[in-house]
Amino acid sequence: MSAVDPEISVIICSYNRARYIREALESLYRQDISKAFFEVIVVDNNSTDDTDHVCHAFLNNHPDLNAQYLKESQQGSSFARNTGAEAAKGSILVFMDDDAVAESDFISGYIKLFKEIPDAVGAGGRIIPRYIPDEPAWMSYYVSSLVGNFDYSPIRCAFKQGKYPLESNMAVRNEAFKRIGGFNTDLPGVKGTLRIGGEGKDFFFRLTAGGSSIIYDPAIRVMHVVETAKLTRAYMYRVASGIGRGERVRIGKKGKIAYILKLLEYLIKFFASLILGFLYFLQGNYSKSLPVIRFRIDTIKGLIEMKKKSILKT
Repeated sequence: MSAVDPEISVIICSYNRARYIREALESLYRQDISKAFFEVIVVDNNSTDDTDHVCHAFLNNHPDLNAQYLKESQQGSSFARNTGAEAAKGSILVFMDDDAVAESDFISGYIKLFKEIPDAVGAGGRIIPRYIPDEPAWMSYYVSSLVGNFDYSPIRCAFKQGKYPLESNMAVRNEAFKRIGGFNTDLPGVKGTLRIGGEGKDFFFRLTAGGSSIIYDPAIRVMHVVETAKLTRAYMYRVASGIGRGERVRIGKKGKIAYILKLLEYLIKFFASLILGFLYFLQGNYSKSLPVIRFRIDTIKGLIEMKKKSILKT
């Protein structure tokens, strides 16, 4: 890395978030660290709204921000993130959503973490939903992960095996990102009306396959905008079933045994959700009861749906 290269490259992949991306960029502009330490890369993934105009206007009005605006025509967040990473000059890649707002010490927090823990190859922080206008009555801790709620630990710690950061607040060393080939584009995220998720899970499982350490720091925080009006039954199904579809793709090469074990795992979680839903009902939290059960049903539907499609293709 040359003397003029930044330490951190913040990559924001955007799809039709003209309403919120300015606030995301503002939060990065207001960081408590010199702008010489970081760059911002926005990757527009075929937005059809005013994202292009909003981003260019912001960057033109803030010439002291080291930033660039790119476009990626292949639909899906994995394609867009890989494009952003390819253009990045920083030794640390930080990923943030286009409807997230970073705390003022967001970037300095990641710099501090990687300096204090030189063996860490990746990291993640807390994600706090900012419901607009209010959190829905039916939302519970067990469903809120579908809208990005993430609070792994009250203290800085290493992620346990099988646990990993969420993509809207995560970081990885650039050389490690390149070593594992970036995000798996067979798990593109949202592609048209279909969601095939699990790209972050797949990424970190490959990253930690050799025993690498991934650190969680609750002090590195972003607020994540959640529009309550968009949390329709169809939206929640798309997100939850996307988890199941992604798992089917991820384990596809492992054979029938792996698929059966995953289905069994999902069935166990479904029966656990029945118990949880019943407990909510007994407590009088009727509105919270059904969503936790639907969440598990929808993930199973996604897993089975992709299994059927895989059979039809063979």
